[in-house]
Amino acid sequence: MKAHIAVILIGCLVGVGKVEAGEFWLHCGQLIDTEKARLLPSRWVHVKGGRIAAVLKNRPTSPAGRVIDLQHKTCLPGLTDLHTHITSQLSKTSYRERFTLNTSEISLRSTVYARRTLMAGFTTIRDVGDSDNITAALRTAIQKGWVTGPRIFTSLKSLASTGGHGDPTNGISDKLIWETEPAADGVINSEADARRAVRQRYKDGADLIKITATGGVLSVALSADNPQLTEAEIRAVVATARDYGFHVAAHAHGKEGMARAIRAGVRTIEHGTYLDGAIIALMKKHRTWLVPTISAGQHVARQAKIDGFFPEKVRPKAARVGPLSLNAFARAYKAGVKIAFGTDSGVSPHGQNAQEFVYMVQAGMPAKSAIQSATKNAALVLDRWKQAGSITPGKVADIIAVEGNPYTHIKTLLNVIFVMKAGQIYKEPG
Repeated sequence: MKAHIAVILIGCLVGVGKVEAGEFWLHCGQLIDTEKARLLPSRWVHVKGGRIAAVLKNRPTSPAGRVIDLQHKTCLPGLTDLHTHITSQLSKTSYRERFTLNTSEISLRSTVYARRTLMAGFTTIRDVGDSDNITAALRTAIQKGWVTGPRIFTSLKSLASTGGHGDPTNGISDKLIWETEPAADGVINSEADARRAVRQRYKDGADLIKITATGGVLSVALSADNPQLTEAEIRAVVATARDYGFHVAAHAHGKEGMARAIRAGVRTIEHGTYLDGAIIALMKKHRTWLVPTISAGQHVARQAKIDGFFPEKVRPKAARVGPLSLNAFARAYKAGVKIAFGTDSGVSPHGQNAQEFVYMVQAGMPAKSAIQSATKNAALVLDRWKQAGSITPGKVADIIAVEGNPYTHIKTLLNVIFVMKAGQIYKEPG
């Protein structure tokens, strides 16, 4: 109910700004073919009815609709971030805000983060953990055009064990703590709990399921990497999720928790910080995707140097675990693990999602592969490759543009100058 009230507030108080929709011809100086990972010379892209109608080498004889001059820019598909928390952003006050902010305030603030994300060129996100079903309401508000933001696929509240990473009562005074339960709080301690929690998320409108298979960095608990769900519990989650057409994303830093999740059939491992040769072999055997979130690791490592930024249980974990993310990604990529793009934005700042590309290239991944991870690969994870992930006739018209060539200068993706989502222009030069 609170989240639905928030949607009404959003619709009344937050404008979408200037959005242009219609029929367009985009004249792109260069176009990135994300299916074959190649850069194509000048292309004309026809957009009509929210979809890509045609991609031509030469100027059409009589182009209908408005012509958009991007002839000195590089066009590529709208980007996808598979690991975000769009309702929050890490700060010195984050832990206190659990007790001081109302659901309606968090909902309204999330619209700011959503707009930043879209304007940074990310037309689609997967949100993997909220509270009060806020992301379901935000998803609706964006779909209805009440606010500006990316397309959202949400897990709603993630699933955790008692005291585990994701237990909402961690770090709370005994006087305020409550008895958690699977449906509302996502706290599971048996296979039956797991099935009940998944079914509740189906009822609440989730698009996928998120579990926390190991400890985490930011939870007010001692371990960042111990296994926190049994393999039987994870299998119950995965099997029930499959009944409802959901895939499962597994937060996992430690090796044993990763192994259990991979064997149980999750689609993605989020973070993967302590992966080794055995985990890499298991991921390749089960064709499990890694969503690396290097940005979050680098960000929390920096913040851990600031006195008072984190609670004392959290600070040493941030300092120890954060710096490992870059090397873990490098090992996975070099070994041939399937990689899909994710930042953990909300831990790292919203709107700076593209910094992940810079880290990926720094760790040894070619720019063309990094871009594929946020386009083709992300679409495959979401079962959307037939609808999205490339600038191809018949697909949804999610198109962005940047100055220069991202294949040779990956940092050009930090400054997106044109954004179209589903055939609507949200940002353009000038």
